Amino acid sequence: MSQEIDAILLEDARLSLDELARSCRVSREWVIEHVQWGLLQNENLIEADPNVWIFDSRSFVRIKRIVAIERDFECNPELAGLVADLIEEVELLRTRLKASGLNES
Repeated sequence: MSQEIDAILLEDARLSLDELARSCRVSREWVIEHVQWGLLQNENLIEADPNVWIFDSRSFVRIKRIVAIERDFECNPELAGLVADLIEEVELLRTRLKASGLNES
């Protein structure tokens, strides 16, 4: 029985490459390729041995998002990464707007 991490994400959660791949239901190679393409936001990973990579909960959420975009829109990884970037930017801007009190709705 495989373990899945889906319900609760802790801010300080740390996952190995294999744990992350298993939790996101992707192959180890899928994660490695997406890191090498720069679609996962950790520039330090590219130089290090994949066996020592450590990911946080943001990587988990981003991978789940990219997988869904690739599947739902049948698009290539670069386009999925761009869409994920835009979604994350909109979320950040909404959070800032809400914090500033300018959002009345």
